[in-house]
Amino acid sequence: MSTPHDPYVRVRGAREHNLQDVSVDIPRDTLTVFTGVSGSGKSSLAFGTIYAEAQRRYFESVAPYARRLIHQVGAPAVGEVTGLPPAVSLEQRRSAPGARSSVGTVTTLSNFLRMLFSRAGDYPAGAERLDSDAFSPNTAAGACPQCHGLGLVHRTTEQLLVPDPSLSIRDGAIAAWPGAWQGKNLRDVLDALGYDIDRPWGELGAEEREWILFTDEQPVVTVHPVREAGRIQRPYQGTYMSARRYVMHTFADSRSRTLRAKAERFLTSAPCPACGGSRLRPQAMAVTFAGRTIAELAALPLTSLSELLRTAGGSDTARVLTADLLARIETVTELGLGYLSLDRTAPTLSSGELQRLRLATQLRSGLFGVVYVLDEPSAGLHPADTESLLGVLGRLKEAGNSVFVVEHQMDVVRRADWLVDVGPLAGEHGGRVLHSGPPAGLAEVTESATRRFLFDEEPLPVREVRAPSGWLRLSGVDRHNVRGVDAAFPLGVFTAVTGVSGSGKSTLVGQVLAGALADRQVGAGEDPAAERPAPWCASAQGLEAVDRLVQVDQRPIGRTPRSNLATYTGLFDVVRKLFAGTETARERGYKAGRFSFNVAGGRCETCQGEGFVSVELLFLPSTYAPCPDCRGARYAPQTLEVTLRGLDIAQVLDLTVESAAGFFAGTPAAERSLRTLLDVGLGYLRLGQPATELSGGEAQRIKLATELQRTRRGHTLYLLDEPTTGLHPADVEVLMRQLHGLVAAGDTVVVVEHDMAVVAGADWVIDLGPGGGGQGGRIVAAGTPEGVSRVPQSRTAPYLRAALRRD
Repeated sequence: MSTPHDPYVRVRGAREHNLQDVSVDIPRDTLTVFTGVSGSGKSSLAFGTIYAEAQRRYFESVAPYARRLIHQVGAPAVGEVTGLPPAVSLEQRRSAPGARSSVGTVTTLSNFLRMLFSRAGDYPAGAERLDSDAFSPNTAAGACPQCHGLGLVHRTTEQLLVPDPSLSIRDGAIAAWPGAWQGKNLRDVLDALGYDIDRPWGELGAEEREWILFTDEQPVVTVHPVREAGRIQRPYQGTYMSARRYVMHTFADSRSRTLRAKAERFLTSAPCPACGGSRLRPQAMAVTFAGRTIAELAALPLTSLSELLRTAGGSDTARVLTADLLARIETVTELGLGYLSLDRTAPTLSSGELQRLRLATQLRSGLFGVVYVLDEPSAGLHPADTESLLGVLGRLKEAGNSVFVVEHQMDVVRRADWLVDVGPLAGEHGGRVLHSGPPAGLAEVTESATRRFLFDEEPLPVREVRAPSGWLRLSGVDRHNVRGVDAAFPLGVFTAVTGVSGSGKSTLVGQVLAGALADRQVGAGEDPAAERPAPWCASAQGLEAVDRLVQVDQRPIGRTPRSNLATYTGLFDVVRKLFAGTETARERGYKAGRFSFNVAGGRCETCQGEGFVSVELLFLPSTYAPCPDCRGARYAPQTLEVTLRGLDIAQVLDLTVESAAGFFAGTPAAERSLRTLLDVGLGYLRLGQPATELSGGEAQRIKLATELQRTRRGHTLYLLDEPTTGLHPADVEVLMRQLHGLVAAGDTVVVVEHDMAVVAGADWVIDLGPGGGGQGGRIVAAGTPEGVSRVPQSRTAPYLRAALRRD
């Protein structure tokens, strides 16, 4: 029985999502870890039940008028929760930050630095005091008017646009132009305008060359295509676009990373001549603190900035503001991010760096007596970085808080005071609490999928390392903090790229290696014989051995609930055709489009196929409720009258992948999609699960499954960025079987990875470091896992040695 001073959070009858009437007691003032395979229900218990109930109670205490300003969480499906303090959620967002986002804006440290300059800065004689907004490049008051606060201007030159002036325009002198029909169109338009496209570029007049490359005019002319045998081509109106205009338009507006990377090859970035790259107006740059401008302080590593502020002195106002700023910087540096500067743009940060910056910001609140609920805080972290994270979590607990963590990293689980293991499997086969108590007690729970990984200390069998079939070699890599590096990637094997957060892994693999291969594939349509230097490296060799590049990242598969697992994989097309082929559908004349909730006809028009409607409430924010007509089914009643083996289309979309595999047995097109989804461990997801509900790891595995179901074409190189993020070790084993199967079939797999179990099973390891930022960007070790584990300079080596279980 609970008392007013009950030291436990007691949950009774939790039924959220797949939880099966769960009851559990969790002690407060502890570091409690929730474990279980993906989809077992651990997040439903920690976030969907405990955190949601804490939020609901908080909202009940808020005045009705104020509630309309707050995003509300629905009441969880639970009988009772007692002993629950206020809760703070620290979920890890995986959004893509914009170019104006920086370390300073993510952590809000820039706000305090601007306030310091506004209130305690040294102004020129007679200068008017500026508001803090005037020191921000992201406001109209502060941004340099010429570069709009970006600090850079992009330009191009004739030498970049036309690398070989001996070629004619018809032969491809203007390398910046697109290939295929679009490039031919531009050449035909030039020809129609009266320019000689068959003379070598160097023989054209200077005025002609200038206009062709740099004009802002876009004349429209009638083009008469050259007749080809067997094809009738009619005249058409063609619009001219200069090479510079095409490159700038592609770089600024294209959503294709491949095309943007290609366009960037023809651009030079230079500091803005007006602000010198500071991004600010002259009035703000005239103000100093400790003899430096705000741009100079923002460019310092946080450790150096901290040292300067400690010795700055100044007025009482300055001392108060610097003390506050120093305390906030300390939390960031404690998490191992002291090498970052405030002006470092967010898109250049690794996911691990971004997560820790957000965590540092949220942990600075100074609250006590609350429950912090964290979602995989170690995701994207090297084992060495996890140590500093555990230190911060320990401090939170010591300050009188309860820390509830959903986690897959066994090093974090071992440091927990209390363990709640949910399972045993995913979806309808999970949802039960198998163990609630100290971690050591899990050793007695035989049905737990976590038990084996937490306690198994048997030596790993020595695995025979595969021999490479060739090599991809990048020379003179120069991108972000990776400077002057030569890197070699073996072909036909499994390679793991390791290193602490910020060491340059994603830069080397996701940008330079991917850019080299993508550039070759785009350029192949223009000049198959040429193997040009790749972006950000002096030369690249061995690219011709790769026929196809597949880059699988953790970006969402869709940004609205209309995109889901079935639509992304193409399975929905198969399902709709099957429904259209039923006897009822044929009698009524229903085509496959009738069974789509995205188009008028078969969908419910009340909710436009959304399944829910917005309800406007007086003095309360809009809330969503199931559609009163279709009750969430998304389809019109007539559409739902058509059934396939006893189920309507809405019921089929509600099936899990595992259930659907049995339902569609004997349908080859559906079986192939479902089998690959099962093979990557996604059997617990529903076919109609909206893209907005999927984690980054789930989105990545859906993309991988979509690739696996395609017919193989030539030698494929798979690049994956931390594919095990968000995966339980048991799920990691399932995924690794698939990736090693790709290698066994003759393809190449390169993964950026922090999971030492995955690294230990690789054929080749490339370790970057030794530290992050300016202390990283070098290849510390390269070789077999056994070899790298014995390199003393490598920060990965001791953790890899432990994973190999070698002395």
